[in-house]
Parts: sequence; C-alpha cells; structure tokens
Amino acid sequence: KNKASGSFLVAQNGKILYENYSGYSDIKKQTPITAETPLHIASISKVLTSLAVLKLVENKKIKLNDKVEKYLTGFPYKEVSIEDLLSHRSGLPNYLSFSEDKRYWDINKRMTNQDVLEVMIKEKPQAFAKPGKKFAYNNTNFVLLALIIEKITGLKYPQAMDYMVFKPLGMENTFVMDFKKDSARVSKSYYYNGNEWNYDHLDMTYGDKNIYSTPRDLFKMDMAMYSDKFLPKKLKEKAWKGYSYESPGVKNYGLGMRMMEWGNGNKILYHNGLWHG
Repeated sequence: KNKASGSFLVAQNGKILYENYSGYSDIKKQTPITAETPLHIASISKVLTSLAVLKLVENKKIKLNDKVEKYLTGFPYKEVSIEDLLSHRSGLPNYLSFSEDKRYWDINKRMTNQDVLEVMIKEKPQAFAKPGKKFAYNNTNFVLLALIIEKITGLKYPQAMDYMVFKPLGMENTFVMDFKKDSARVSKSYYYNGNEWNYDHLDMTYGDKNIYSTPRDLFKMDMAMYSDKFLPKKLKEKAWKGYSYESPGVKNYGLGMRMMEWGNGNKILYHNGLWHG
C-alpha cells in the first residue's frame, strides 16, 4: 500500500513460485528496483562469509578449532577459536559499541576491519564472557573472520568472496561494497519516512555486512547450501546444527546461520539482516 522499495522472492523445492520488485534504489533519480538491482543484505552477509570460511576448512587451509591469534598477529584474546567466531560464542567486545567510546575511537573517522583489530590489540576492550561459554550475537566476530580470509587467501575480502563464493555459485549481481569506489553508486537506504539514511563511521567494515545482492542470487546460494556439490555433507552437518543450548527455547545459531529447532526434530535455517534501511 505504501509502495515499499524492495525485492521479494518465494521458492520451494528449487522452483520460484513468486517474485516481485517495487520502488526505487534511488528515489531522487527515480531509479527503479529490478531483478538485477543489488540491495544491501546487511547481516545476511554473515552467511556468505561463513561459506567462504567453510570452503577454507574443506580445503584444509584452516581448522575450526584453530585459535584466532594463529592468523591475526598480536590478537590478545588468546583462547578464541574460529568456531567461536562463527557461532557467536567468542565473548569478545562488540565493535559497534567500543567504536562509539571516545577512549577508543573518533566517530568522525570511518573505521576499517584493520582498525577494529588494532583497537583490540592496543586497547584490549573488556571481553564480556569466556570463549565457548555463552551465545551473544556480535558483529566483531565476522569482521575478524573477513581479516582471516584475507590473511589465508592473500586477497582482499571483496576479491576473495568473488573467487570462492560469488563466481562459483553464479551470483552475477552480488559484490562486497568497496566504500571508496562504490558508496556513491550503490542502492541507497531510506528510513520509513522516505528520508535517505546517510553513511556513518561504521560503513567501511565488512564480513559482518556490506554485501549487496539480489533475491535471485540469494536463491542460488540457498540451492548450493542444500547441494553436496558446493560443500561436503559432513561439513554442512557440522555447520547447520545448533551450538548454544544454555538457554531453553527453539532459537539457535550454527556456524554463520540462525535456526529454529523443535523437539520433534524439525528445523528451519534462516538469517535476517538489520543495517541501513
């Protein structure tokens, strides 16, 4: 009724049942959203980051129980593992919070992944839990995973994702935003009242967010996640199971994947995203 700007696709058993596109990727320029218009997918980016990490595990470049300090020199939170990052059980401080603390960062400057790591090394913001003890959804985990992907592959995260995930899955309209090159051209974000949602000091970090994609490309990713051609069955069984059972309830988190698990054995895998717009 309010002519929301967005993209919508429903599929079942590999068949698209319904899709629709409405509104604008740029309201001022009246640029319409089409099936080929990449939109910011926010934290659904975490699913794609986790797929890249799992490809590295499959190819024996990395182990889930490896400690983060093995790959990020000087990392001071000694017991945190790759698996802790993927499952949000690291107990690490959240950079969304410490970036707004004047002791650690000036919010007039845009923060990069490397900046996040350097603040953690230099200032050692307080961890809130021991690793592996408690689930807490935390963007820091996936910012660090992006740095680890870069360290192992020798590629910048946008290029590594293109090489390991987007191109192999045929995700032709999916990319990681390079802020300096792309921020002026990508689809804009808007508040509910239609006002533009401007960039801020956290818009240069990636791994946790900043992937732009389309429903059709995400459908290709979804198909790949259920196929044994992209990742081996044993690894997927490890990734798409719950890791956090200290609190009762059906909601859980695997390795880069949200889920609901019921007592009768039924399970739904999903992920939502909440960034600009």
